Amino acid sequence: MTTPSTARVRLTVQLLGVLAGVGVVGGCVRAPQPPPPPAPSGRPGLVVLSDVDPRIHTDIRYATAHNFVGRPVDGYPEPLCLLTDAAAAALRRVQDAALATGHSLKVYDCYRPRRAVDDFLTWAGQPGGQQMKAEFYPRVAKSDLFEQGYLGARSTHSRGSTVDLTLVDVPAPEQPGYVPGQPLVACTAPRDRRFADNSIDMGTGFDCFDPLAHVASSQVDATARRNRELLRRLMTDAGFVGYDREWWHFRYRDEPWPDTYFDLPVARSSAG
Repeated sequence: MTTPSTARVRLTVQLLGVLAGVGVVGGCVRAPQPPPPPAPSGRPGLVVLSDVDPRIHTDIRYATAHNFVGRPVDGYPEPLCLLTDAAAAALRRVQDAALATGHSLKVYDCYRPRRAVDDFLTWAGQPGGQQMKAEFYPRVAKSDLFEQGYLGARSTHSRGSTVDLTLVDVPAPEQPGYVPGQPLVACTAPRDRRFADNSIDMGTGFDCFDPLAHVASSQVDATARRNRELLRRLMTDAGFVGYDREWWHFRYRDEPWPDTYFDLPVARSSAG
């Protein structure tokens, strides 16, 4: 039987428990729960991919003017591929498998700071600034790039375990440098007409914001389909997950920072 005085004692215990952050179950005091894990220190433990595997080619487009905004992107003071140690180790395994098929990996983008994503967002909301439209988004309006999923207000790249890449033959053909102001050709054009990237034929160029770049597009020829399938198989076998709108985009499934978006610049000083 519960007396009024007992009820008052139980209520007092419950109130004290709430104030102290202690749980009360059935009138009994429950032990305090362990504190939440500490907040990230701000350094995700990035490594420079060329230190992990110098065999992998790099063509870091956002550190140059050869990208869809037409200038170096904020946050890319150095043309480096930074990745978490886990993703870089997995990519080394992909490179081993790729070499066995007579190909090598070539990366276009790896870790991408939040400031770069913000730069894209600002660019997309401004009038003009479409000097690269003819190459990178010839059939999509600039104002539709976010809505159609080609750009996002957040990017998995900022978590350090996502990479944009392709395959090149071994030995890799020489690639001419991009000259700002040179005539542009649509990324959807046949391989022998678009920018002379030394990638094997994937049906479009890199960062081609067009349905033709969707992985399952039926509009690319059999050679491009086989090459896309090869890249996807190599990557998924090593634990990466692709993105259906971009044949070049892969995220490491077991990424160590699945909910954290970092803003360190793409520079060697950000490694470690």
